[in-house]
This record gives sequence, C-alpha cells and structure tokens, in this order.
Amino acid sequence: MAVENPIVDLLVVGGGTAGIVGAKTAAGFGAQTLLVEQARTGGDCLWTGCVPSKTLLSAAEHATTARALTGRPPEFAAVRKRIFAAINTIEPVDSPEALEAAGVEVLKGALTFRSPGVAEVDGRTIRFRQALIATGGAPVSTGIPGLDPGAAVTSDTIWELDTLPRRLAIVGGGPIACELGQAFARLGSKVTMIVRSRILSKEDPDAADLVRESLASDGVRILENATVENAVTTDSGSRLLLADGASVDTDTVLLATGRAPRTAGLGLERIGVGLDKAGQVITDTRMMTSNPHIWAAGDVTANPQFTHLAGVHASVAASNAVLGLKRQVSSTVPRVTFTSPEVAAVGLTTPDGGLQHRARTVRHTHVDRAVTEDSTGGFTRLIVDRRGKILGGTIVGPRAGESLAELTLAVQRGMTTSDIAGTTHPYPTFSDGVWNAAVADVRERLASPIMRGAMAGLVWFRRRWLDRPVPRLGTGSRR
Repeated sequence: MAVENPIVDLLVVGGGTAGIVGAKTAAGFGAQTLLVEQARTGGDCLWTGCVPSKTLLSAAEHATTARALTGRPPEFAAVRKRIFAAINTIEPVDSPEALEAAGVEVLKGALTFRSPGVAEVDGRTIRFRQALIATGGAPVSTGIPGLDPGAAVTSDTIWELDTLPRRLAIVGGGPIACELGQAFARLGSKVTMIVRSRILSKEDPDAADLVRESLASDGVRILENATVENAVTTDSGSRLLLADGASVDTDTVLLATGRAPRTAGLGLERIGVGLDKAGQVITDTRMMTSNPHIWAAGDVTANPQFTHLAGVHASVAASNAVLGLKRQVSSTVPRVTFTSPEVAAVGLTTPDGGLQHRARTVRHTHVDRAVTEDSTGGFTRLIVDRRGKILGGTIVGPRAGESLAELTLAVQRGMTTSDIAGTTHPYPTFSDGVWNAAVADVRERLASPIMRGAMAGLVWFRRRWLDRPVPRLGTGSRR
C-alpha cells in the first residue's frame, strides 16, 4: 500500500499483539499511523503461541475424557483441524483489514532504520516522527551437538507436525514445556522432560510440586537437574546423551529453553537505540528507549514475555508517544501456566523470611466448589504484610487464571485482606479461596492481644450502654 503522507506520526514495526495494540491506540487518538509487518499480522500469540497451545490443551483434556469412556486414542488429524479452526476464527480480528478499518495503514515488508526519522521498507523510504519497535521474539533453537535438525522442533514449528510423535523429548521445564508436555502425553505421546533445574523454577515450589505430580500421573517422565550434552542418530530415531551418563531415546525433540528478541537487521545502532547483553531493547518505565523518539514494547524488550503485558505496554508507549504524556507501566504482572492444574501468580509469591511478610494459605479441601468438582488438590496462598496489605500470591487449581484477577487488582491498588474479606463474593466458586484466605488473615489479626483487648473494651462499653436504666414512657415530669 502506498504511503500518501510524506511523514507519519508513529511508525510501528511489527504486527503482533504489541504492534496491533500500539497502532490502534495511536490511530484512535487521530495520529497518522503506519504499521509494517514482514510476515503476517497476529504475531506469535495467534499463530504459534496462546491460541494453538490453549486449543491443544483443551483438545488433550477432552481426549483424556473420551479415552476413559471409549478406550480409543484421539485422532491427531482432528486435533490439528480444531487448532487451525480456532486460529482462523480469531485471525480476522488481527488482520490488515481490521487494522485499516481502525485507521492504521499497513505495509508488508522488511524494515530497516537508515537514520533518525528515516526507515526503509524493501527499497521504499519512510519518514516518521516517532516509532514503536514491536518485533517480538523467537524461540532459542541452539542445536544439540549431533542432533539431526529434522528431528528438532520449537514452540513455533511444533504445529507443523502432521503426525503425533510416538516419543517426544522436551528440553526445558518452563510453562511452555509443561503445557505442551502434558498435552502431548494426554494425546498419547511418550513424553520425557529434561530440565536443567526444576520445572516451573520461578513459581512457588508447592505449586511446582502439584504440577509435577499431575504430569507424572499423565505419564510424563521428568528428569530434573539434568542436561543434554549431545545426541546420536539411531535406527529408530535419536538418542540424547545426558551429562550424568543416562540417555533418552526419542523421535522428536522439542527445544523449549527460552526466547530471543528479534532485533537483527533493524539497524537500531543507526538511530541510537540501546540493547542489553541479551539483545533486548532497553526501555524505561514509560517504554521509551535511549532515543526519546523511539519506543518499544512486547517480547523485544527485557520485560516478562506475556501477551497481556505486551498489549498494555504498547498502549502506554503509544499514548506517551503521540500525546506527549508521561504514563508509566505498572510493575504488577500476573502470569498463568495453563497446565492441569493451572498455576496463577502475581507479585510476591513467597514471604521474605522475616517478620515483615506472612503467607495465608487455604487448601482447596476447604473450598466448597473444589469439593463439588472433586478437584481439591490445589491451594490459594496470599502474601501479606503486618498490616494486611496484599503483596501477591499464588493460586493452583482449575481456572486459577480467572481467580487471579481479583488478586491482581488487590496488589495493583494496594488493597488489604480486610478489603477482600468485606466484599461479598458469589458462592460457590473457586475464587472462594482468595476470600477464605483474606478472612483467615483478618481473623488472626483480630485475635492479637492488642485487638482482643480493644474488642473486649468495646463489648464492655456496649453492654453497659444497653443495660443502662431507661425512663419509662409517660413518667417524665411536667412544668
């Protein structure tokens, strides 16, 4: 598409979540906005991330139920069909046509910055006042020595498999590894996870323990504190040789060891945009880079790599860029691992070890909805300070991500357990875990010697007031 104006207000580089939200935000303010995407709009979330992976998890859960009833394994072709149907249903929302309807010009091609205020897209010169870098990230695909490249996949390319791997080895133990490992195991693959430390190392150890147990019950073999040194090709596939002398035979290897930012070839050095040692774009809390006319958001930055965070950060960046505001992004970042059970967390997830913070834990054996669903293995844990201010927490169980919304708001707004306990909650729901934990904290604070003394005093005064002599009606004196 030809760019009519000689200069645009905001040039957006990348058509994933951050780019789409940033571009729509800027256009909504009336700014002349141009979005450049090299491949297809929608980004990793639509094509290789959130949408296909959560569809796969849902299909795998249904397959487990169906197998229990019929004894028949699922058809992988039907699972793939469902995944692509979900993508196709959502894709129009992120399409170039939808962007153009929102007032954003869309140009397909590879962009390179040539000088401040000047970029080039496949030989075409683009002049801009400000730019938003939103090129995202890609899976790290560092090869294992000796491994046949044809046997390796990443979270981007695993969706190209047209047959279910009989044996799947996963190198990594983070959320992506756990989610895909559980899904493929439920579909019938023999899954082995090779983890450098422990699974879900950033989460509450108790939460990781529950996920580990669930993965094992689904047939996943987990090798923690293990590393792959090299691989050899065998007649039946590949053999991964571990540092401790053990080996894992497999047909397909999923490399799930992290992601790297897409900054190569952008020419950021020509416009004074600084990168950290990992190659990520450095931003401040306003999402401004070292060049005050260049902004960045999403996986290309050093911030946590979540779709929801990319969108929020891009909105802040675009608002600051085109309106001259100084909005800052919040440090409250919720996260969810969509295994069964789900693990949802926000803010501080473990006490500081001293007397300043404490944990309030409610096991889901005491959450009535969990009892009715026969799913009591999880827990809700709040981290609070001495005054009851909620600093963060972890929820493990069905739909934990939905229950986390209230806890995220509480952390963001500096709310206390008294605020949660004093709010009427619908019953019975899994979010009762948050409410019960808050009530338990309030009750314990009320049980302290000082508060018990104060309450006793109030009860005594109230009793005296109610027991005071009251004149009978009609007995008063007249003048």
